Amino acid sequence: MAKVGVIFGTDTGSTRRVAKTIAKCIGSQADKPVNIRNAGVENLLAYDVLILGTPTYGEGELPGKSTGNQTESWEEFLPRLKGHSFEGKKVALYGLGNQKSYSSNFASALRDIYDAFTECGAEIIGDGWEAAGYKFKFSKAIIDDQFVGLVLDEENQKELTEERIDLWLKGIDQAWS
Repeated sequence: MAKVGVIFGTDTGSTRRVAKTIAKCIGSQADKPVNIRNAGVENLLAYDVLILGTPTYGEGELPGKSTGNQTESWEEFLPRLKGHSFEGKKVALYGLGNQKSYSSNFASALRDIYDAFTECGAEIIGDGWEAAGYKFKFSKAIIDDQFVGLVLDEENQKELTEERIDLWLKGIDQAWS
């Protein structure tokens, strides 16, 4: 059985809460969720399966110091991936966004993580998440009319979060079973 790492980047609590929920749903195969500011590339490479989460800030940006975070986050971490191979690793992504207040860049930061790990040879799982059920103008996280991972809106559709997580995890649980 594969060991699962649940890694998130945030300066607030929503992405962390979702990480904890995901880890709890997976059970003993998932290690305790870790904030990306406390992880190095070597830490991520130690896992067979990674579940990576991010919120989207402002105009579609990753969390990081330039977006007002108190500590480093995905913005500072992703450049450290250069020269590392994630071939043979399975990576599932989840992103948080606000489809009303940030309709023009809804969950767009998720695409930056998708691109970075794809470039490093990771196999992306859990992509192809349907955009139906969301109301927004644009998202960089859409490829072929589907999100590159699970997208949650804790501000406007919190009541759907648990159901969406369960459905998404059922689609990827063979990666660690």
